[in-house]
Formats: sequence, C-alpha cells, structure tokens
Amino acid sequence: MRAFISATLLCVWVSTSSAQPSATQAVQQVQQFYANIKQVTAMFRQEVTNNTFGSTKSSDGTVYLMKPGKMRWDYLEKKPTGVVVKKSFISDGKDLWVIEHDNKQVVKKSLQQDMLPVAVTFLYGKGDLTKDFNPAIDTSSSYGTKGDVVLKLTPKQPSAQYKALYLVTNPTDGHVKESIIVDSSGNVNHFHFFAPDFDKPIKDSWFEFDPASVKSYRIVDADQPPPQGAPGSGAPAPAPASNK
Repeated sequence: MRAFISATLLCVWVSTSSAQPSATQAVQQVQQFYANIKQVTAMFRQEVTNNTFGSTKSSDGTVYLMKPGKMRWDYLEKKPTGVVVKKSFISDGKDLWVIEHDNKQVVKKSLQQDMLPVAVTFLYGKGDLTKDFNPAIDTSSSYGTKGDVVLKLTPKQPSAQYKALYLVTNPTDGHVKESIIVDSSGNVNHFHFFAPDFDKPIKDSWFEFDPASVKSYRIVDADQPPPQGAPGSGAPAPAPASNK
C-alpha cells in the first residue's frame, strides 16, 4: 500500500530562474509549495512495468487531493454504456478504502495504525523529504523531455518499496509532469499527470465512503488477522489491493 500511495505523488518545483537548481533547492521548493496549497485535481495515466517479464500495464483516471490528508484516486474504464469507475482508493485522512468493482470487494486499512511515509505526508505540508531521501538532480535519466527538471530521491535506508523515486517537473510553473518509483526488484510504477488544477472546488464528501453503498461486496479489514483455521491464517493480515 505504501508503495502505491507514494507512487501517486503530485510534486511541484517553483523556479524563478532558468538556471538548473541544486537538489536541495528543488526539494525545499517542492515542500514549500505543498505547504501553501490546499487542494489539487488532475488526470493521470499510470504505467506499471514488471521487470521480470518486461510487460507493461496502463490505466487512466482522476486524482483529488485535499488537506488535511484527504485523497481519492478513481481508475476509469470505457464501456459501451460510457466511462465507469473501475476501482477507487479513498481516504479521509484516517482510513483508506480500496473499492474494486470488478471483484466486488472493499479493503479497509486504518492510517492511524499504519502511518504514511514522509513521501506522502509532505503533500499536506508535513515531514521532510531530506530526512528519508538523498536528493540529486538527474541529468542522465530517460524520464521527462528537454527543459524538464528531474529530481531523483534515493532512500537513506534500504527499502523494498523504493530503489529510487523520480519527480519530473516543468520549470516554467513548477507542476509535476511525471512521478516514477523504481522498487528494489526493478519494477517501475510510472505516473503521467495532466491538467493539474489547484483551484477547482472539491467536496469533502468525495473523500468519504459508506460500505452500505455496496452491500453485495465483500468487506476485508486489513488490520485484522484471518480467523484461526482459515486459509492463510498463519500469514500477515491482507493488505489493500495493489494498483498493479
């Protein structure tokens, strides 16, 4: 779950000069920007590449973020009757709900018990990326296009979730065009963001979820161990479904 959530970063670097910023300056400006905004809406395309098989799966959708700690990711699918929501990740800052309409399943995860990493909390103006990551300006990456600023963040402590985190930013106004997580196995979770809007009104109700609205769905509490004697009862509690 953390890898997914972290992979969904919408980061902004604000530049007042055409000169390439230092890594420290870029990270500081990213955090300062997010400390001052209240919300963001954007469209996204996600490309998940499996390093072992060399296969890539893509998805499209819309993301909404609002302080304090609220987020919603709607994955969309085209059907003959129109565009429908296939899957959603919804959080009010206290709980995370993963709603999978194809599988008719809902997974709930408490964020009080499982605190989010700083790679997510800085979006709400909290935390310090430089405490967990070593920043660098990447000039050799294949990510981004000419003129973009590519910020590479390497975890200070070994992590299965992050081998490296890349943020591709537009130096004109600082919005993030892409965010990329490469995990320890070389798998790549790549987001492209389009048409970010920091002023469009967002309703609090968009970050709320009522299980009663999907009465026929299976509800899984990821914070509870499986019943004794049940299949997998010796394994850790199930985690919210991956976005892969």
